[in-house]
Amino acid sequence: MVSIINSIDTGHEDMIHDAEVDYYGLRLATCSSDTSVKVYDIKSGSSTLLDDLKGHFGPVWQIAWSHPKFGNLLASCSYDRKVIIWKEQQRKWVKYYEYANHDSSVNSVQFAPAEFGLMLACGSSDGSISVLTYNPETNIWDAKKIQNAHAIGCNAVSWAPAITPLFDNEAEQHFRNQEDGDQWVEEAKLEIHSDWVRDVAWAPSVGLHRYIIASCSQDRRVVIWTSDDCLNWESSFLHTFDDVVWNVSWSLNGNILAVSGGDNKITLWDQNSEGTWQLISDVAKGQGQINNQ
Repeated sequence: MVSIINSIDTGHEDMIHDAEVDYYGLRLATCSSDTSVKVYDIKSGSSTLLDDLKGHFGPVWQIAWSHPKFGNLLASCSYDRKVIIWKEQQRKWVKYYEYANHDSSVNSVQFAPAEFGLMLACGSSDGSISVLTYNPETNIWDAKKIQNAHAIGCNAVSWAPAITPLFDNEAEQHFRNQEDGDQWVEEAKLEIHSDWVRDVAWAPSVGLHRYIIASCSQDRRVVIWTSDDCLNWESSFLHTFDDVVWNVSWSLNGNILAVSGGDNKITLWDQNSEGTWQLISDVAKGQGQINNQ
């Protein structure tokens, strides 16, 4: 049973591109084409604006929270080619680090699992991926760039679970993973989509005996990739939707996949005992309409 807990009027003056809840589910961050990032306290069931972050000069595409062991850190990326890491100090957020070494829009950011240390992956329309690593001894962020990772731009980055030292990114039908010493090398390239790949997400490893990745595309399809060794991958189509699919996101235990797209719906899917993916909930965005299957 799916229920709508709360609806938040963010006050953004343009389209909202991303909304992310922190590790404990107590705070919500949003970002928008109005160039701002906003942080809300949502622990009481209501919403209170904590801060309105100004630092970008273009649409802000995505945000990401760090693991709380590193403090309250929030990363944002923008069309202005910058990545900003914000840090909370006395319930206000200040610019902690700024990275501006991409030649085009930075479309995606994601912090690595905490077991890898404080690391942030950034994917850009310039076709490269940057991996930012914080050194606590020197208080310096080290940046390594994977040049020409994708021929016509990177739309999404996603880290593999911490059970294996893998980094994974997909955009334009590619995956790139595995750190080899100080260099990142391509380990696998998965191709089945017929148009731009818009998002990719590794499933959490809790209780799973294999690796699972979900990808979605401008071709209106969601694909589930599975592997036993991260080298040989099999694909299956979850569904073909009525419009472009923008986002895929797994539940914390990896057994439910949420999908959203241009059809203005959020759908939830799980896998039955026969291995078939089935629709379990269909939520119309912005209307509070829920149809249980």
